[in-house]
Amino acid sequence: MIENVGELLPPARLMLTPGPSNMDPRVYRALATPLVGHMDPWFNEMIGDVQVMLRQVFQTQNRITYPISASGSGGIEASVMNLLEPGDECIVCSNGWFSERMAVIADRSPGAKVIRVTAPYGRKVDPDDVRRAGKGKKIKFVGLAHGETSSGVVQNLADYRKVADELGALLVVDAVATLAGIPLNVEKERIDICFSGSQKAISAPPGMSPITVNARVEEVIKARKTPVASWYFDFMPIMTMWGSERSYHHTPPISLIFALREALRLVLEEGLEARWKRHKNNQMALVAGLEGMGLDLFVPDPADRLVTVTSVTIPSGVDDKKVRQQLLDEFNIEIAGGFGDAKGKIWRVGLMGYSSQNTNVLLFLAALEKVLLDNGVRLPAGGGVAAAVQSYRHAGQPVMAGANK
Repeated sequence: MIENVGELLPPARLMLTPGPSNMDPRVYRALATPLVGHMDPWFNEMIGDVQVMLRQVFQTQNRITYPISASGSGGIEASVMNLLEPGDECIVCSNGWFSERMAVIADRSPGAKVIRVTAPYGRKVDPDDVRRAGKGKKIKFVGLAHGETSSGVVQNLADYRKVADELGALLVVDAVATLAGIPLNVEKERIDICFSGSQKAISAPPGMSPITVNARVEEVIKARKTPVASWYFDFMPIMTMWGSERSYHHTPPISLIFALREALRLVLEEGLEARWKRHKNNQMALVAGLEGMGLDLFVPDPADRLVTVTSVTIPSGVDDKKVRQQLLDEFNIEIAGGFGDAKGKIWRVGLMGYSSQNTNVLLFLAALEKVLLDNGVRLPAGGGVAAAVQSYRHAGQPVMAGANK
């Protein structure tokens, strides 16, 4: 028996990780509102608001658009399991931990064959390699991560849409790290299934995976010869809850949906284009600051760098965990290390949603400079902050509290 358990009082961290991000106070207030039943008529009407706003953020009119009651990994599983049947072949573009997770999940689909087209961490997958891998085969879908957070790489969706069209395949896109953070238009880019995560650039609590599925996929699912291997993630029965019927399927995370609703309101209040610009300006200032300190970016080509997650190479002789722990202890700032092939090689700095503020960028750069100096790294004094300020000035963005709204 545990005795004298105190009140839960988590530390107030500045979350500059690849997720979760910090949340606006309005989202916290929504999270703390009273529960109602998930079959309550008021709740059934309210979730319609969530669907309408999700369609606006995804930029689609897809009927099947809702937040899956699961993390972003649930979005991967739902996408893969609804499409694959025994004998099907698919291509997964694997260039990091999370894109590889899509391949691993597809491997578990009974009787399906997964073709991996790979690229090293820090590089995007060559669309021509995808084309060659699928030539002469009947490919069910091409799947990829729009933004690979394990390495900080972004991929141009139009390139893979073109290849998928040539192969007669569907396009499945992991937008966990990109939705509401960088330009993404499901209709214009003709994405068949697109899923995301609530805790990244949307800045809602973790635990939901917004997803949208077009009519083409609905027809493919209706034509299946075998049941979907997952009951929980089967799109068709779950749409009795999120569709016009509003009938019972499972008990959703009610408070998380309240918070997601408010987070989506904030996204749309700001406007997608303004939000994309804010994320880009802050990433450019962060990059300028890191380079101003003489640090190397892990992704060599600026065009391939993910706006919401920046990966920086750890200087030789520097202890990864020691630096991150000192940032926590002295500044309450949390960043992430690498994992998979990049473990111990990079730091990953997330600027997503509410966390993507110019004051946060400058605070982090000043804190990192101090910690690196303490750990014996020779740096130009003040180079990081000065370079970031110049970047903001060049972008015409004032550096002041509240300048991000």
